[in-house]
Amino acid sequence: MNARLKLRLRLFLCTMVMLGLSGCAMLGMSAEPARVADGVLVDAKGMTLYTFDKDPMGKSVCNGGCAKNWPPLMATASDKSSGDYSVVTREDGSLQWAMRGKPLYTWIKDTKPGDRTGDRVGNTWSIARP
Repeated sequence: MNARLKLRLRLFLCTMVMLGLSGCAMLGMSAEPARVADGVLVDAKGMTLYTFDKDPMGKSVCNGGCAKNWPPLMATASDKSSGDYSVVTREDGSLQWAMRGKPLYTWIKDTKPGDRTGDRVGNTWSIARP
């Protein structure tokens, strides 16, 4: 095989590997539950994520009306802990994502990506940071 053909074959194989890896990410196989935007954690829709100071490590105590105002970042049964992210079981048995053991929430009064109106509400809510 000549050098030019070998190079084309290598490029083709590299492209196929990259497409395969990006396909896994799109299927959620290696996706993280949050990403960083402007120095803070946000969900898939770009909404700011928060932590609740009253939550003990690995547990959510924000239920009922609290969870209506502060919707949990929900996880599914197939989601697995990875790196700084873990899955915690809520009081009702549903699953929620946590960052370094602190459950993650959005805030009902944040209406568009980039809003951060929940920071320091009641002196118990904080923007989640990486």
